[in-house]
Amino acid sequence: MLFCFGGAGLWVALEMLIARIFTGFPWDLLGVSQFQILPLIQISSITGVYGVSFMIVWISLALVSAAVAVIRAPNIRYAWLGEIIVPFGVLAILFLFGTHQLHQPSPNRRVLNVTFVQPSIPQTLIWDESKDDERFRELIHLSQLALTNKTDLLLWPEAAVPKLLRYNKETFEAVSGLARSNHVWLIIGADDAESRHNPANPNDADYFNSSFLIAPSGQLENRYRKRALVIFGEYIPLVTWLPFIKWFTPIQGGFTRGDRCVPFDLTDLEVKTSVLICFEDIFPHLAREYADADTSFLVNLTNNGWFGEGAAQWQHAMSALFRAVENGLPLLRCSNNGLTCWVDERGRLQKIFHDAQGTVYGAGVMTAQVPALLPGETHPRTFYNEHGDWFGWSCAAWGILLLGTKLLRK
Repeated sequence: MLFCFGGAGLWVALEMLIARIFTGFPWDLLGVSQFQILPLIQISSITGVYGVSFMIVWISLALVSAAVAVIRAPNIRYAWLGEIIVPFGVLAILFLFGTHQLHQPSPNRRVLNVTFVQPSIPQTLIWDESKDDERFRELIHLSQLALTNKTDLLLWPEAAVPKLLRYNKETFEAVSGLARSNHVWLIIGADDAESRHNPANPNDADYFNSSFLIAPSGQLENRYRKRALVIFGEYIPLVTWLPFIKWFTPIQGGFTRGDRCVPFDLTDLEVKTSVLICFEDIFPHLAREYADADTSFLVNLTNNGWFGEGAAQWQHAMSALFRAVENGLPLLRCSNNGLTCWVDERGRLQKIFHDAQGTVYGAGVMTAQVPALLPGETHPRTFYNEHGDWFGWSCAAWGILLLGTKLLRK
């Protein structure tokens, strides 16, 4: 029993480390594999996804231990029962809890019409500056088609705008004009830049992977700069001490990390949201910082064009799905080439974009009705949202204690 419990704790401790070392890369944590078992994953609202990972390892090791007990004592009829009765009892309790959560009535809330634009720009085209104007025109065209119906909020994915929005006059006027002519809020992905303080070279600047909030008046209301950068994709670790590393990566420079969460207030709609860029939505501890009591939903803008048309789009989305359960908030995902969708606060996929061929990878638009808090309303915060990774750190402490005890005995 102690072996099984300890093994599960050590596994979670390892996942906690993976989520943090070198800025972290918690892609497809073990618990994510259970995304379709909705009653089980509701425990994420208390423990985070780590609680689901713990249960998988605990039960797996318990079954192995039960099999070993049968082999060692074949004449004892119920030798295996002591190994599985506790973990399976806990599993039953979790299913009862999850079923209760799923059957809770949804609050009576207003809905927003949100339009997602998926341009499906190949990554090779994103890197080709000679095609910038062409792909930007196509993005505007798709948006104009989408806005023939009344929309409250229009979403563009990460890096959708090919030029620096704040510094390129033609680009900004096109975006601003789209917002004004359709009287719609925009949340869009684009790069940003700031001059460095006392630079050695006057042209030196820091570049940021950013999202922008554009008001129906065409004004730039706010911007958020990505905080969790992709290792070897947006920054190169240890390059100051090991400069040769940069020759083994597809990037020659890198982005600067943002320093804070920036809520986006859609003032006339009285709606507050926060944006996660790219794979920021796979970090449990990061996403909870963006979910305040008066946040109506979370938004993720991402570009999975790096992966072509593969399973990674689904892996990313299913990892992100847990952020909705952990924080008790809907999650809206607008992607370059999939998976564009929205997930409710219980982790149920409510709507997924499909193109004319029936795939999730092509270009097109999707409009969805998304619930929003009433003016002045707050949502009940989940235990995980309030207290964070208490379970994960407890497992890490438990794992250190077990390993330390073992070493001392040796």
